[in-house]
Amino acid sequence: MQLQPKFNQYFDDLIGNFERDNPPEQVSWVDIPWNAMESKILTAVSANTAPDVVNLNPTFASLLASKNAWLNLEEEVSPEVKARYLPSIWQANSLKAGEIFGFPWYLTTRITIYNQDLLRQAGLSAPPATFAELAVAAKAIRETTGKYGFFVTFSPSDSAEALESLVQMGVRLVDDDGRAAFNSASGKAAFQYWVDLYQQGLLPPEVLTEGHRRAGDLYQSGAIAFLSSGPELLASLEKNSPSIAKVSAAAPQIVGETGKRNVAVMNLVIPRSTKNPSGAIKFAEFVTNTDNQLTFIKQANVLPSTIGAVDKYRQELEQISNATSLENARRVALEQLPSAEVLIPPMANLNQLKRIIYENLGAAMVGSKTVDQALQDAEQVWNDNLKG
Repeated sequence: MQLQPKFNQYFDDLIGNFERDNPPEQVSWVDIPWNAMESKILTAVSANTAPDVVNLNPTFASLLASKNAWLNLEEEVSPEVKARYLPSIWQANSLKAGEIFGFPWYLTTRITIYNQDLLRQAGLSAPPATFAELAVAAKAIRETTGKYGFFVTFSPSDSAEALESLVQMGVRLVDDDGRAAFNSASGKAAFQYWVDLYQQGLLPPEVLTEGHRRAGDLYQSGAIAFLSSGPELLASLEKNSPSIAKVSAAAPQIVGETGKRNVAVMNLVIPRSTKNPSGAIKFAEFVTNTDNQLTFIKQANVLPSTIGAVDKYRQELEQISNATSLENARRVALEQLPSAEVLIPPMANLNQLKRIIYENLGAAMVGSKTVDQALQDAEQVWNDNLKG
């Protein structure tokens, strides 16, 4: 999925090695642009012409998994192979007990990138580790520097980071029947957290309308102290804003009461309609084995999903003397993987849920609804949509 031409040589070598070791299997790699992926895969699955192995994210893969489109790997894969992967990552591809619809391939996770100069000016000795500490730090930074602590988008069409923050704060979004579960004590506390920050002037006003890219722009210009992003942002900072890059450092992702951290997973799924299930499974296992993952993640600047690859990559990073800020950031991201998970399990209509929650939370932030009313309205709209 949108990996050509950058990774042509990697896949040529990978496929060549697989075919050499697994005669008479032959692999044809077809790369699909991101913006055409969903329509092409939907059409192919419906027509039983889908590739034998498909690279997808859990959100889209789960939509088709709910229609029984993919092989159940829990039944097809040996315990030895399952044990290769980080347990929470293997389970991320599950809609219900006893069913796994994809092989985990590569991962990304957010870390906290922070401006050391702004922290010093605000009298802060360390970056915040929790949302509670983040609120305190944001106030100190605003009062002493006039800058904002951070930016997280509540734009309904953009990132799910704020929605994930509710989960990190202990909110259950939906119950086992798919009905709203967020109108709870923890839900009220989480809504109130964001309402308070906004109404106290500790969030940029454009969090309600601008997307996550605005956060990067603000950090790059020195207007915010903390940025939730992947390690690779430090590489772009060095090119686009060297002065900010020099004072930037990395810390673990900020957490709530649960201690949970996010991870995003890209998978390899196998259609039930495949005419060569054994070959498809062999190839997916080969692509995602420890050695091949280590080679790929270094080229793609992502993170691995097998326990062995995580351990080997950590050892390599620890052996680097005079590590760069980017290498340190990669180490921070890697070290939080064992405790990271997909915070919002695969579910139907996730974007609709995000829109409903963001719209009502945003209304509470600007004062047009109380927190209680926002929660009640969001709950009713979501549950009514389930009926319809």
